[in-house]
Amino acid sequence: MGEYLVSHPGVDAVSFTGSFDTGKRLEGICGAIHRMIVTEMGGKNAIIVMDDADLDLAVEGAIWGGFGTTGQRCTAASRIVVHRKVYRKFVEKFRTAASRLKLGDGLQKETDVGPVVNESQFNKILKYVKIGKNEGAKLILGGKACRKGNCSKGYFIEPTLFIDVTPEMRIAREEIFGPVVSVIKAEDLEEAIRIVNRTPYGLSSSIYAQNVNSSAIAERDLEAGIVYINASTIGAEIQLPFGGIKHSGYGRKEAGGRGGALDTYSRWKVIYRDFSGRLQKAQLDK
Repeated sequence: MGEYLVSHPGVDAVSFTGSFDTGKRLEGICGAIHRMIVTEMGGKNAIIVMDDADLDLAVEGAIWGGFGTTGQRCTAASRIVVHRKVYRKFVEKFRTAASRLKLGDGLQKETDVGPVVNESQFNKILKYVKIGKNEGAKLILGGKACRKGNCSKGYFIEPTLFIDVTPEMRIAREEIFGPVVSVIKAEDLEEAIRIVNRTPYGLSSSIYAQNVNSSAIAERDLEAGIVYINASTIGAEIQLPFGGIKHSGYGRKEAGGRGGALDTYSRWKVIYRDFSGRLQKAQLDK
């Protein structure tokens, strides 16, 4: 159905949100028929925590970024890259905060983490937890389905936290789209940025640091369409263009006034008009 719609002669432009594999296919179809397409696809977003960061603030951002909306957002922060000097301290604070999250009905005010969207995604997330264990990552929280009380009636997965993750592991490179967060140690800012950029995706990113030079370097060098300073990755501010690079997005960015809506959903046409009539008269005289 999707391929039929995007190739239909009655369609002038295409806006797609979904997986990279599907988006790549649609980009190929639209490219062959010279039809404009904007794709907003996946993300493997990361938060950098530097040694001078406000750790309580960074933990709050990591909790919201990793487990907010059960990690089911393209902007979710599924990787936390932490400076070696504060790595253990951050992990301790992060684990304690994540262990206090309450699972349950997402419509209830007291709920922190709701269910995943369906059985297929539920099984996919648990499969990635198994992959992480097999790769040698250390599971220190969650990692299994929650079957307690009302959670037994839905697809609930406990907030899951892996530490001692390396950048080469699949759980650090592939989009899981669930409440699974990997913590990676970095020697310094330069290595942290390399780790963040070491995935095919480039949607959202964040750095927690007090040093303005560190944040300025991150702004410049992070390969992502969005960079947050001392805030989480999970926002979607409509006043500015939204979208990523690499496998996270293609085409003009949507939202954000002129930079988004007008350029995405408009087509430029240049019109020349001579009101004097002299050109036509001159041509007739010839």
